[in-house]
Amino acid sequence: MQSVQGPHRAFIALGSNLGDRVEMIEKACLEMDRAGIKVKRTSSLFETTPMYVLDQGTFMNGVCEVETSLAPLELLDTLQSIEIALGRKKLIDKGPRSIDLDILLYDQEVFTHERLNIPHSLMLERDFVLRPLCQLIPNDRPPTPQKNSQTYAAYLQALPPPSPVPQSTTPISPQFPSLHSTDPTRPTHIMAILNLTPDSFSDGGLHNTKNLAELTTTVRTFIANGATIIDIGGESTRPGSVPIGADEEIARVVPAITHIRSSIPEAAHIAISIDTYRAQVAEAACAAGADIINDVSAGLLDKDMLSTIARTGKTAILMHMRGTPQTMTKLHDYPGGVIPDVASELRARLAAAEEAGIRRWRIVLDPGLGFAKNQPQDLAILRDLASLRTAEGLDSLPWLMGPSRKRFIGHITGVQTPRERVWGTAATVTASVAGGADIVRVHDVLEMGQVAKVADAIYRV
Repeated sequence: MQSVQGPHRAFIALGSNLGDRVEMIEKACLEMDRAGIKVKRTSSLFETTPMYVLDQGTFMNGVCEVETSLAPLELLDTLQSIEIALGRKKLIDKGPRSIDLDILLYDQEVFTHERLNIPHSLMLERDFVLRPLCQLIPNDRPPTPQKNSQTYAAYLQALPPPSPVPQSTTPISPQFPSLHSTDPTRPTHIMAILNLTPDSFSDGGLHNTKNLAELTTTVRTFIANGATIIDIGGESTRPGSVPIGADEEIARVVPAITHIRSSIPEAAHIAISIDTYRAQVAEAACAAGADIINDVSAGLLDKDMLSTIARTGKTAILMHMRGTPQTMTKLHDYPGGVIPDVASELRARLAAAEEAGIRRWRIVLDPGLGFAKNQPQDLAILRDLASLRTAEGLDSLPWLMGPSRKRFIGHITGVQTPRERVWGTAATVTASVAGGADIVRVHDVLEMGQVAKVADAIYRV
């Protein structure tokens, strides 16, 4: 069959339950891109129990939206060739498989052939298909002659709830457990702040790479006190801070990452995050051993950042901010309200990230406490984090909260010295856990680790 003029919009179900399931799905997406099947958007990945054939491992399932010029049967042939190239051997119908790529929808067409039916004949009875599909097109309707067909969201809601409920999965590294932001019993991760800067607002000058023995002690203390992630920064982003060059930032952070990865065995299962808005720094840090790219600007301050994140394949934390650290304190007008407007602006950054090739399951969001927010707005976010987490288009994603020692805590408590704002920070960490944060970024690791444990015991049940 000849190719038909495109582009055409199709939706492909992704599944794997053998080997490194996330890696296999990511490889399949890359192979689709290489074959000219452009992956435009992805759902989250959901860990699901098997259906039909029950005696097999749990699946990782998702859906992607693609753009293609291939006709339906050509698309099927290409997807099957990708499956074979990635090692799929079909021994049992609906049984274990390293990779499964099924065409769900192709434009709004109905296509019938002995090899292929579109829409997929079983999709409306499968929670593991409808759940991720509804992240992409919840209000669309199946292409059927029936005028009273329901939306995909309505079909999903009508299904009996699966047991156990599928959990969204955000991979970090092979040595680090994935985040499961929809699991109500998940523990809160403690991200320890390691600023290698002379001018950060509360710990400037405390840490550097000139004394590696002291750095080793600091990192070991973080880990012993409960940190699971270490966030390394080489440039202050406090309000009014003066930017440095990429070379200076790299010179500050890369030796620290290299040292932690090569000389501190206790850190083998600790994730390292690089706190930077520069693509060049992010790339160098990842090459040295960083697992996460934490960009306070969500790609706005460096046009190459999102494409760099996509190329590295690392998980990214995208924070809401406006302007720059020099201008952001004047940019806190939210006509629609801080929660709806931050949600809208984060959706735009999420869309930009996906357009650059970053998969949804590789994204963590951060509402940016203290960044282009005033005190009432910071408090509104802490109070209503659950509303942000469930906002349209942002569901099933993990969230980071960074309230530690922030200025608004000082205003409320009257504590002028940032490092003395421990008690006020404790209240914000508790509120963050109650609102559903997956990660809290803190300076006082021992104290906030204890706060998070108690908050988990209260709220994560």
